[in-house]
Amino acid sequence: MAEQPPLHRLYRHYSELPYSQRVLYTMTLLVLGLGYMFALIYVFHTYAGRGTGNKMMLSYEDLVVAYSGSGHGSRLESALQGPMSNMLPSDETKAIIAWVQQGSDHASYDKSVKPILDKRCMGCHDGSNPHLPNLSSYDNIKKVTEQDTGTDVFTLVRVSHIHLFGLTFIFFIMGLMFTHAYVRPVWLKCMIVALPYCAIVMDVSSWYFTKLFHPFAWVVLFAGALMGGCFAFMWLVTMYQLWFSPPPAMVAERVGGDTAIIG
Repeated sequence: MAEQPPLHRLYRHYSELPYSQRVLYTMTLLVLGLGYMFALIYVFHTYAGRGTGNKMMLSYEDLVVAYSGSGHGSRLESALQGPMSNMLPSDETKAIIAWVQQGSDHASYDKSVKPILDKRCMGCHDGSNPHLPNLSSYDNIKKVTEQDTGTDVFTLVRVSHIHLFGLTFIFFIMGLMFTHAYVRPVWLKCMIVALPYCAIVMDVSSWYFTKLFHPFAWVVLFAGALMGGCFAFMWLVTMYQLWFSPPPAMVAERVGGDTAIIG
């Protein structure tokens, strides 16, 4: 068996950290894990079924429709059949879609569509939120009855900066805690720390590329899976080595090492 390289002089295993710091790491892991789980649920609910109608699975077709449009129908139809499908009863959804497909004329809007929108949609789509379509008038709703071309570039830019900043902070915190883990070979540990950042860039850039070339939707799926896999690996290894695994032999034997520091 090849001899392991010596530990870096600044490296500290979890067993060498004060209990207060280990508790801090543990609580951070629990909250971040819960947050990541809810983020996955949100992504699934928002995109699953857009392209295939199957709300039980997120597919390549769903991402193509989300970012580049369906190529037929309107933005309003895609929303009602996708992320907004649970916001209205099915009979009201069918009434609005039928109105759009019949030409979305003004008279039918006043009689059949406006009462539904006033009852179900104005809480969010009254124009007070600049990031949501304004459905408060006929002229406004006509804009979303045009052909579905997917998420517009300005919305992608807005979501991009949120993802780039937010995910960077999340994986910085996760990576910082993970640096205390004993993982060999060292290059594998470094790769696991670096890969989520590569995945973030791949994910965000592929949103734009999918609008131009649909197969980039596969890159979106791969990048999301890579991020999730790295997050899960770092979470599990960190939690396990924090409390459940004995300190590695090299740590226990280190001169001056103290595996029972209390602070």
